[in-house]
Amino acid sequence: MTDKNKKNTALIIYIILFYAVWTLYTFYADGPVGDSIKNAAVEQIVKEGIIKNLVWTLPAMLLVHHFSSDVYIKLKEMFCTKVKWLRYLPVFILFTAYVLGSEYLSTGKIEINKDFGAASIVIVLFVGITEEMVFRGWLLNATVKKEKQWLPIAVNAVLFTLIHFPIWIVEGTLTANITSFGFLFIAMLSVIFSITFLKSRSIVVPVLLHMYWDLLAFMFI
Repeated sequence: MTDKNKKNTALIIYIILFYAVWTLYTFYADGPVGDSIKNAAVEQIVKEGIIKNLVWTLPAMLLVHHFSSDVYIKLKEMFCTKVKWLRYLPVFILFTAYVLGSEYLSTGKIEINKDFGAASIVIVLFVGITEEMVFRGWLLNATVKKEKQWLPIAVNAVLFTLIHFPIWIVEGTLTANITSFGFLFIAMLSVIFSITFLKSRSIVVPVLLHMYWDLLAFMFI
């Protein structure tokens, strides 16, 4: 079996196991874990900082390292590449304008959510790292080539959207996110994160964009 075939086999097995494990965790373990911890910030440190990093980030990084000869951007490069941040400033501005503008148009005012606190900050700090390492650092990185990049970007957007389904089901918001086309917004964010990752060749760019988007969402939406 060639290295490419080994990687493709690993990808298929990984996707099946990853979605199965995370769906089961979300359905049956996430709630009990949260209920057992009284402090909201500590709860998110355990769930997002420990559990999610062990299930998401660590395996993804190990796989990128293992298949380093057959991925688009090697592990060291994606963390060490020097980024020209001014190129990505318009994206940060776009995110800010969209969130604040939408909030003002819908409520007539802009104010920080009362629920925003330490737990929200913990989520912001970890979600960008875990989700970007899996979906951009590993899944996109292992499937994209120099040419015809839009197909793997589109597939990645579908996969990124699907991983939100278990929590939407648990929260009872799946139907609302489908009928309101909210799922398309998740896919659009995925495309933005993917493009910035490939253009910058740095995982830090989509991670910080993801963190910033989540920060705005927790603060104002």
